[in-house]
Amino acid sequence: MKVAIVKYNAGNTHSVELALQRLGVDSILTDDAETLRSADKVIFPGVGEASSAMQYLKEHGLDKVITTLKQPTLGICLGMQLMCAHSEEGNADTLGIFNNHVKMFPKGIDKVPHMGWNSLTLLKSALYQGIEENAYAYFVHSFYVEISNTTTAQCNYANTLFSASLEKDNFYGVQFHPEKSSAIGEQLLKNFLAL
Repeated sequence: MKVAIVKYNAGNTHSVELALQRLGVDSILTDDAETLRSADKVIFPGVGEASSAMQYLKEHGLDKVITTLKQPTLGICLGMQLMCAHSEEGNADTLGIFNNHVKMFPKGIDKVPHMGWNSLTLLKSALYQGIEENAYAYFVHSFYVEISNTTTAQCNYANTLFSASLEKDNFYGVQFHPEKSSAIGEQLLKNFLAL
C-alpha cells in the first residue's frame, strides 16, 4: 500500500510517519502532485497557522491537487480545518471540501488551546469501527469546526460543542491527533487504511 503524507511546512508530520510505521506501513512525505494522486491513501496532517499554510498550498499548487483527490484522504487537526470553507485564523479562505467554518473558541474560556484528552460522542463513520462511544482522544487546538451535516463525531470543550470529525465522499477529517491518541488512535488509522 502506498501512503502519501502531504508536505506543506506544517508541523507534526514526523509523528504521523512513526504511527504508520508502528502499523507496519511505509509512507512518503511529499508535495509532488503526481505522487499524491497515485497514492492509495493520502494523509493531510498539520500543526500550524491557517493563512500561512494556505499560502504555501497555493504557491505550490497543492490546493488544486488536494481538492481533486479520488482516494481516501484524511485531514488531521489543521489538515481538517484547511479542508473547510473558511477559517477565522488569519481570516483565510480554505479548500472548501467541507462547507464548514473554522471559528475561534469564545473569549472568556480559561484555557485555550484546548489541549489534552477529551471524549468523542455520536460516532458515525467507518473510521470508528471498534471504537466505543465516549472514547478519549488527544486534542491540541485553538480553533474549532462548527457542527454540520458532515459531522461524524462531536466533542464538547468549555460548553462549546464542535466537530471532532467530518466526512464527505472520499474525504475524512479529525480534529484530534490519532497519532497521539494511544489505542483508539491506532484503531482509527487502521480503519482509515482499510477503507
